[in-house]
Amino acid sequence: MAEKPKDAPEACPGTQSDNAGKASACAGCPNQKICASGQNKRPDPGIQEVKWRLASVKHKIIVLSGKGGVGKSTFTSTLAHGLAQDQEKQIGVLDIDICGPSMAKILGVEGEQVHQSGSGWSPVFVDDNLSVMSVAFLLQSDEDAVIWRGPRKNGLIKQFLKDVDWGDLDFLVIDTPPGTSDEHLSLVQYLSQTKIDGAVVITTPQEVALLDVRKEIDFCKKVKLPIIGVVENMSGFTCPKCQHESQPFPATSGGGAIMAVELNLPFLGKLPLDPRIGRCCDEGKSFLTEYPDTPAAIAYQQVVTKILEYCNGKKDKEELVHR
Repeated sequence: MAEKPKDAPEACPGTQSDNAGKASACAGCPNQKICASGQNKRPDPGIQEVKWRLASVKHKIIVLSGKGGVGKSTFTSTLAHGLAQDQEKQIGVLDIDICGPSMAKILGVEGEQVHQSGSGWSPVFVDDNLSVMSVAFLLQSDEDAVIWRGPRKNGLIKQFLKDVDWGDLDFLVIDTPPGTSDEHLSLVQYLSQTKIDGAVVITTPQEVALLDVRKEIDFCKKVKLPIIGVVENMSGFTCPKCQHESQPFPATSGGGAIMAVELNLPFLGKLPLDPRIGRCCDEGKSFLTEYPDTPAAIAYQQVVTKILEYCNGKKDKEELVHR
């Protein structure tokens, strides 16, 4: 096997290292001078501001996948609707997919505006107990392209985390873009003091998706982000009319379930394809409410139940530790 070059990305010493900005891997990096000066070692006051703002949020769940097009936003919205079925729970959705915000459309609040008060930005309410914040609410038109470099995207993520007045939330579900770069690093950094419950990793059955998802899992391990479990989306298709079952995306290497076993991670379940899910997303409706007895809705409910069990179990453990 060929030896990795010394300037491979993973050779970055990190901003907190004494070798920051001085290692061979730092050559050519646009942040080299800043790292070498030691400015990055100063604690970002935004971390404490986010901790204060989210102190009233009981559970924080991040939806991740290294692969685009696997249904992260669809899963995020359906998970939020599933959690919001308990009318006594308050649910928030934060869309940090800055360049491809779709949560406003999926949740049926497209065209709404963000209001600002003395306590911060007010999220847009979908229902009495479900609210959402997205960059889509800040654009002049839903066709406007967001052409921003990393620092500006990171700045908006920081602002979303520290300035949105969610009130008392039981769950904050965070939808992310594909990859393991700026947005993800900023999110984990600013949430580092807030006790994140963990990440739900979304994949589809085919190996080309699993390859990228494995990278996302490796990212979680390196930044010490707990993983709630793996979900296999678009797993099989049952025709609503003839009930014939087919596999549009064959799991040539075993799919998400086998990958979860190999990586010693919980497998939360398989979610089948159903064209009505896409229709509900286009129309801003809850698939779980519109088609509650379908195989896909039942599968979603089972995944929601497992996530609730994980979060409640983690809370019980923390309470035992503090007794």
